[in-house]
Amino acid sequence: MAIHLIRHGHAGKRSGWSGDDVDRPLSAKGRDQAEQLVEVLRGHQVGEVYSSPAVRCVQTVQPLAADRGLEVTNESCLAEGADPSKALRWLLDRATENPVACSHGDLIPVMIRMLVADGMDTDAGGVSHKGSLWTLDVEDGTVRRGTYHPPAR
Repeated sequence: MAIHLIRHGHAGKRSGWSGDDVDRPLSAKGRDQAEQLVEVLRGHQVGEVYSSPAVRCVQTVQPLAADRGLEVTNESCLAEGADPSKALRWLLDRATENPVACSHGDLIPVMIRMLVADGMDTDAGGVSHKGSLWTLDVEDGTVRRGTYHPPAR
């Protein structure tokens, strides 16, 4: 089983967006990153696609969901400012679904550090750039290995 944890693609600067930040969309670069994730995950089983309600997160996983014939389900525990420990528990409870989940830079590095502290093996530390992907290999409810896939350039 695997959990694929994605940080949303590039969405420009917060300061350059005049609306509510939850509505900030992906930039052209971010849309390219979203399309590349379809190829990065080609050959991986994906059972469900979850996203923070933020538009930039939903847009990041929409191409993958469309490619797999799946719907994107919004999940508030993946939203910016949410509790990383609750988000991690929520994801682990869904590991049998082979989920893809898109979230934010304030949650993902913290979740990765928590997993490393619990014994997850990785060579990448807690890095999580926009448009990147972590593949978390789960055995018996425990994340054994985390593999970092940097964003497409």
